[in-house]
Amino acid sequence: METPDFVALAQPGVRALRAYDPGLDLVALRRAAGAGGLVELGSNENSHGPSPAAREAMLGALVSLHRYPDPLGGDLKRALAAHHGVDVAQIALGNGSHELLMMLAQVFAGTGQEVVASRYGFAVYALAAQAAGATLRLAEPLPAGHAMARGHDLHALLAAVGPATRLVYLANPNNPTGTWFPTLELEAFLTQLPGEVIVVVDEAYLEYATDPALASATGLLGAYPNLVVTRTFSKGYALAALRVGYLLANPALVAVLERVRESFNVNGPGLAACEAALADAAYLDQVRRRNAAEREALHDALRARALAVAASQTNFLLVDFGRDAVSVEAGLVARGVVPRPMAGYGLPTCLRITVGTRDENRRFLQALDEVLA
Repeated sequence: METPDFVALAQPGVRALRAYDPGLDLVALRRAAGAGGLVELGSNENSHGPSPAAREAMLGALVSLHRYPDPLGGDLKRALAAHHGVDVAQIALGNGSHELLMMLAQVFAGTGQEVVASRYGFAVYALAAQAAGATLRLAEPLPAGHAMARGHDLHALLAAVGPATRLVYLANPNNPTGTWFPTLELEAFLTQLPGEVIVVVDEAYLEYATDPALASATGLLGAYPNLVVTRTFSKGYALAALRVGYLLANPALVAVLERVRESFNVNGPGLAACEAALADAAYLDQVRRRNAAEREALHDALRARALAVAASQTNFLLVDFGRDAVSVEAGLVARGVVPRPMAGYGLPTCLRITVGTRDENRRFLQALDEVLA
């Protein structure tokens, strides 16, 4: 039997789709690195690791591996509701916030409709729109094309919204630029949008924010039923391997999303670990303070090397080398340091560097100096 043309058989939105690119083959690089180990600064992982309480809770849950997890995630939802001051009905759980971002486009956008996002926004926004068969409209930051500009220009996003727009994706703080805008500006933006346009505020990195003007958009949920806030336990809580995310929204919106949510989409150890991590506020505060100190030191060290570095409220920095960064990336990888190339984001002169521990940052700077020399 002749093999069918499976691309032709796929839905129109999927035919031209490219799979999400996670970057380099880290497993192979770890094996090659040997005893010295890699300095992994490409995936914005929390270098400080998770709360000891989360580790204990996860290990305790392993005795029930033969049982399906709670399909409702009830205990974690109740903990999240208390943490954010919302109702349980306002929460949906996901296999990371990635799944939820995809689900939102699957449910609320489609053929003949539009999704608006910033040109320098998280790659999953474009994937979600295309997979749903919707048209993606990209808003340019100001000044147009400048790598160090804000990740989202709210005026440009507003101008991109038209009659066919169903979803607007934006991150605050933004990935991959690390930039942000005050929550008051977000509220002004929301007041100018029609109610049928759903605004998704991705707060994956909010736990790292130290600017008092940058507060969670969850405080605006009551006034704006079209607002959705997505969060993750992968970054600040350092539970990336467990893949747990959640969103907060109007109960009626959450109820529609639940119609397409996969059964048991969040695993049992993940539910237990995230509930424990959420309760350990002291540990999260410690991580935030350590990250802020290392972020500032690394920012200053890179600026001292005459490199352009965007200010950040995340656990990473966007560095512009002023030339194609492929050779810089290759030189760092050859020295056991893994950054994230940005050509796929339209920023070929940039690398994104995760803020590591003090030792990791020292090793990165040492390797960088060798490469630049």
